[in-house]
Amino acid sequence: MALSTTFTERFGISHPIALAPMGGAAGGALAAAVSNGGGLGLLGAGSGGDPAWVERELDVLTATTTAPWGAGFQCWAAPVDLVARTLERGPAAIMLAFGDPTPYLDAVRGSGAALILMVTDLAEARQAVELGADVVIAQGSDAGGHGGSRGTLGFVPVVADLAGGIPVLAAGGIGDGRGVAAALTLGAAGALIGTRLLASPEALVSAAYGKALLESGGEDTERSRVYDIARESAWPRRYTGRALSTPFSRRWRDHEEELRDDAGARREFTDTEVVWAGESLDLVTDLVPAAEIVGTVAAEAGDALRRAGRAVVD
Repeated sequence: MALSTTFTERFGISHPIALAPMGGAAGGALAAAVSNGGGLGLLGAGSGGDPAWVERELDVLTATTTAPWGAGFQCWAAPVDLVARTLERGPAAIMLAFGDPTPYLDAVRGSGAALILMVTDLAEARQAVELGADVVIAQGSDAGGHGGSRGTLGFVPVVADLAGGIPVLAAGGIGDGRGVAAALTLGAAGALIGTRLLASPEALVSAAYGKALLESGGEDTERSRVYDIARESAWPRRYTGRALSTPFSRRWRDHEEELRDDAGARREFTDTEVVWAGESLDLVTDLVPAAEIVGTVAAEAGDALRRAGRAVVD
């Protein structure tokens, strides 16, 4: 069963699956692998704090695939000129998230690339529609990394209704084909997947990070601002981060402001690696090439939709 949606038709791709542009982890090799596997690979340019990294990973990406690809940026920090330089490489799409996207719109629109806007609440969703987004991503709090407080299941259909004919991707807690099938039945045109694709050889994560993904589950994650405060990160307060909990995070949970005033505790955290991961982590049980993950998830989605179809009785 081929899964053809407004999203796959928009980009001429085989599967309604996109790579979450996880900053620092979704590099050129991972984005290219997802695109080569029939999805839409999105490079994780993040806040754009290391332009040399972005340029290097763009070199890897463009040398490794001729399929459609894109890049994602965090609006609260990414330099407009870095987005413009990325557009010169010919991406099919630019994804903007976490903040005001308007400073980047002229560059994206002038390039011909599709504008993908990720939203975490209804105000952001309405703005995305008003700004003329080509694709809207409805991210639920099940997602790993940073996000809002809306649950994926209740948020996606509301955004799909608001978006009208604009393709919507569901994000947050989707780790296999059943999640993609669920997204389609909620009114989405596909899914944005992050945590599952971190468990691939192409992801730019340490061996310890990968091991932690395989040995942990969704209940081992928690959403808070502890790690951002400990790292003295400038992430906006409204976006908390979901990651694996640690003794440090459990110690400072609900005491974030005290941590902010405790320089010694923050120094204690300095060399700690944060394992950002979502609630789909229970479904991550092996390390598999990213293109294989995309194909498997798409096939699983088809199977899930067939099973659901058999349950319909006229």
